[in-house]
Amino acid sequence: MLNSNSLESFIKDRKAVSELIFDVLTQKISVLDALKQYPKNLSDPTLNAAFHALVHLEADEDLRKNDSLYKDEQDMYLEDIARILAKGDPLPCNVIEEYSKYYKESLIYPNIDKKSVFQRLKKMINL
Repeated sequence: MLNSNSLESFIKDRKAVSELIFDVLTQKISVLDALKQYPKNLSDPTLNAAFHALVHLEADEDLRKNDSLYKDEQDMYLEDIARILAKGDPLPCNVIEEYSKYYKESLIYPNIDKKSVFQRLKKMINL
């Protein structure tokens, strides 16, 4: 169960992420800049799913250039996510589950230093 401080933190972080997503969609900042500014809250599944959606936006760059329909659909999807987060609400369970199927742990780095990056790389290449 969430205490009131945790819930307030989730709501504040969700609203901040909403702004980041809108800034990316309006080309005020790059996806990379948004990911650098992303809250380090690893315990909110909503924030993890939204992070993955942003990562996918960056990964789909070539596809977006060549397929305007795909680009428009992806932009509308991210806009829907941002609108939900702007209210401080959690994302629907189906959205969270869709991303958690593919990612067993959060892609959000709680801190970025040599040790944490090396530990993540070891996990990814099974060392």
